[in-house]
Amino acid sequence: MTQTRTSNTFRPPVMEARRWIEGVSFSADRPLINVSQAAPVDPPPTGLRQAMAEAALTRDDVHLYGPVLGSSELRAALAVRTAGLYGGNVKAEQVAITSGCNQAFAATVAAICAEGDEVILPTPWYFNHKMWLDMSGVTSIPLKTNKDLLPDVEQAECLITDRTRAITLVTPNNPAGVEYPSDLISAFLALARKHRIALIVDETYRDFHSLSGPPHTLFQDPTWDDTLIHLYSFSKAYRLTGHRVGAMIASSDRLSEVEKFLDTVAICPGQIGQAAALWGMQNLDQWLAGERDEILARRAAIESGAPQLEALGWKLLGLGAYFAYFEHPFATSSTDLAPRMVAECGVLCLPGTMFTPPDDPSGARQLRIAFANLDAEGIAVLFERLSGLKA
Repeated sequence: MTQTRTSNTFRPPVMEARRWIEGVSFSADRPLINVSQAAPVDPPPTGLRQAMAEAALTRDDVHLYGPVLGSSELRAALAVRTAGLYGGNVKAEQVAITSGCNQAFAATVAAICAEGDEVILPTPWYFNHKMWLDMSGVTSIPLKTNKDLLPDVEQAECLITDRTRAITLVTPNNPAGVEYPSDLISAFLALARKHRIALIVDETYRDFHSLSGPPHTLFQDPTWDDTLIHLYSFSKAYRLTGHRVGAMIASSDRLSEVEKFLDTVAICPGQIGQAAALWGMQNLDQWLAGERDEILARRAAIESGAPQLEALGWKLLGLGAYFAYFEHPFATSSTDLAPRMVAECGVLCLPGTMFTPPDDPSGARQLRIAFANLDAEGIAVLFERLSGLKA
């Protein structure tokens, strides 16, 4: 078989996990608890859906090609929102709208990397970042995190070579949920600037951060755009996962390179999704605050229930936004344990081995729980089932 770009990487983890439930029956009184994917299962609120329907019915332009870098209104609105949140200076021409945040990362790599280059990824890593680097001929350099699942700046510097083009941080983290402290993020910006490489900061889950203020001060740096490439997603905030609306904030020079990629792979982001994102920013702040409160309440339910599992040898390693990251107590690798859990306790989750390099043994002891779609009662049932799991 010919070696291709896609054959250089693994199968999509969420799709692989879905295969585990094929042919398995779940009773009405013991339904499957699916905590494998970090995505809202409910549709957008009624007002937003009505705005989308109105746009589809009354605006001819939403059915046509739009600007490659996105709607000028949405770009300007996100620039204002970002500047206000972080207390910095962001211009509309530094914003690009993309077909989801994954595409923003793909476009970034295409714009800054050549084949054989390297990008540093803290581990456990977000698997789609690793997959895209594999398919781009770019080497992922794992940066092992500490016991708190935080990356170390000095260790990162030791990994930088003349082929390094970027360091990527995801905060709140996927898969671990951990929120990186502001001073740590600033230290990584200084490191990247020192070595003339990019710092990619993916804040897909920013709207569910436990801090009410700015999660970092990077945009307060007057020259932030010489180093920072910021990624964001509207999908989780407004339940628009099916409409694929993400964003990148970077220097206008970088965006001129990104535009070549976006024009080639999608021509423009979806127009109705962009209209929805703009309407959401203009009308749903109070609603989004309620969504955040609910996610924080579910996070608290995980935290308060964790001792039940810890008494059985489990360990809560990371928690935040949509994710809880656990160390399990069994000798069985999570690669084998996670598929087994479907039939044995009716829980579908992802093994830590999907987020770590093959030579990193820590993944075999870890499981990711995407808890955002479970209410407090559902979380209690989840813990009850995990407590009954045997080696």
